[in-house]
Amino acid sequence: MRKWKWSLLCAALAAAAAVSGCSSAGRQNSVPANVPGAETVEQEETETVDKGADDSEASVTSRDVFTIGYAAGGVSAWHKANIQNYQDVFREENGYQLTVADCGNDSMLQLETVRGWIAQQLDYIVAAPIVPEGWEEVLKEAQHTGVPVILVEHETDADASLYDAWIGNDTESEGIAVGNWLAGYSNGREMDIVVIENASMPAGFMQGFRQILSQHEEWKIVQSLTGDATREGGRKAMEDLIRLSHGKFQTVICQNDEEAFGAMDAMDAAGITYGVDGDVIMIAFGTEAAGMQQTMDGKIHCGTEYTPFQANAVEEVIRGLMKGESYEEPVLINNRVFTAPGVGNEYAQAITEAIWEETGYDEQNK
Repeated sequence: MRKWKWSLLCAALAAAAAVSGCSSAGRQNSVPANVPGAETVEQEETETVDKGADDSEASVTSRDVFTIGYAAGGVSAWHKANIQNYQDVFREENGYQLTVADCGNDSMLQLETVRGWIAQQLDYIVAAPIVPEGWEEVLKEAQHTGVPVILVEHETDADASLYDAWIGNDTESEGIAVGNWLAGYSNGREMDIVVIENASMPAGFMQGFRQILSQHEEWKIVQSLTGDATREGGRKAMEDLIRLSHGKFQTVICQNDEEAFGAMDAMDAAGITYGVDGDVIMIAFGTEAAGMQQTMDGKIHCGTEYTPFQANAVEEVIRGLMKGESYEEPVLINNRVFTAPGVGNEYAQAITEAIWEETGYDEQNK
């Protein structure tokens, strides 16, 4: 599996920042997430032809349309918003013909879809791997036929030399920021922590958090169970965690919103209070619109943004590939770490109504 040495990025970059240019090989690339409602920049030229345009008009490529295939995975509201974002950016009027394959959780369908696009010789293939296994042969086929492949969100077991770029989130730095926030918020208190796991969530979140955990002898993870990324799974896991720990924990970490909501259901039933007015600290990695709303309402103390608006970053990489740039380092989409109002510190920003509107989640991540 491709191993990255992440550098700690600023966790509070403004989501309204314009998409930055991609770096060339030898440097870590970093671009902010797509800004909802922002105008898509027209395709830059590789080879140009004179169509009689005056100097004020943008030059056009020698190709009228570039064919793009996006093999998405997942079934959540996040994935629906993510697909819509690709459709908004890779429009025909911007010089693209986009084909989207919504593969749900079917990894075999995803691999066969990509294999079919290789046979069709699409100009660029973008894939969000559902599982890390099984990609090596497909990527070798793409490399053999000269079809560039860009992987997004999740990494694979395949060697990095087999694909052209990887675009994802700096989840390790976000996990570090959450750990540092908790250190400031808990102020030296002993902390028994229970974790509801999500196998589809990037491992970097917990890897980063555990780095800070190792610095605090007063903290310990006492139990960890899977929640299967669902509300029902989170509820069942929380019921078991309450039983196994006899309800003696101070912090719950969930690895997506749905698990957090299920955990809340179980704690409500057990009479355990949580949130800024309760006894238990709630942390959620990879928060979507509903999770951000719960953070603003004070039920989740701290959550990491996991924006679905990633297509502008992909377009920037495609432009770079057209110009001969290479991407040996990851292209990172910078997300923020938010807290409920009144509990922010230097590591995490307290969410406000203005931030909520700025993210665009209310409209685009329903």
